[in-house]
Amino acid sequence: MSHRKALLIHNGNAGNKNIEKALGAVVPVLSQSLDEVIIKQTKKKDDAYHFCRSIDDSIETVFILGGDGTVHQCINGISTLERRPAVGILPGGTCNDFSRVLSIPQNLAKAAEALVSGKKSKVDVCQMNDRYFLNFWGIGLIAETSNQINETEKALLGKISYFTSALRTVSSAESFPISLTIDGQEIKDEAVMLLVMNGQYIGTNRIPLPDASICDGLLDILICRSTNLSALRELMNMEQGTIERFTGELSYVQASRVEIETDTVKKADTDGEVYTHTPAVIQVLPQHIDMLNPRNE
Repeated sequence: MSHRKALLIHNGNAGNKNIEKALGAVVPVLSQSLDEVIIKQTKKKDDAYHFCRSIDDSIETVFILGGDGTVHQCINGISTLERRPAVGILPGGTCNDFSRVLSIPQNLAKAAEALVSGKKSKVDVCQMNDRYFLNFWGIGLIAETSNQINETEKALLGKISYFTSALRTVSSAESFPISLTIDGQEIKDEAVMLLVMNGQYIGTNRIPLPDASICDGLLDILICRSTNLSALRELMNMEQGTIERFTGELSYVQASRVEIETDTVKKADTDGEVYTHTPAVIQVLPQHIDMLNPRNE
């Protein structure tokens, strides 16, 4: 039996009482089923990224205890490694969007138990220029909205959805010209929002895209042309396979690579963090990382 060694990275900025409670929920579970657990706490924004960049071959699994921002940093570190450890997400943030895609319980102790007794599955990672993301990349409404949600609001409102906030600001959304090259095919369009998705959750809301999958080697590209509230509401309530009706307001297309250019530089929201901008080339790295997820009962 090989020596099973894991790294647990947790977000040190999450408030001390919460950290103790969170670690108390997961550490006993992990240490029961692993031989060695190294615990590292992030103190600065890029710590999680650097911890992951410098992982050696002895680490089999990285457990990430934190929110979407911490997961995003870790994935950026791990995606560049030659030999990549498996990843287990312990949902300790506000939205925990990617953990929802994997059906990981939102209770930390239950999540830890489900992951250590769970299975590995290969998951696509999206590469955007020289960065990586798991969940979504978006410009227009989405980026302007998440910028308006400050940290205090985020903490107070907890599960505030970017979309309800988007709906509040929607009347002021301007459409902008956009040039897309989708798997080699050029398209000129106008949009108020462009989303390139891998996961299906944004701000805890599931976007019911009919064919979305995190292991199909495809991006889910959603072009929203109008701030028509009914279009956005309908999108949130979309049944599987009904997208054909959206030729006017919304278009949905799947591709393995998309190039995006805008006339003026647009800020982009990447997995809930606004720090990149257009132009962007986004491509899928198929089944790039092994993720732990619960066994289906």
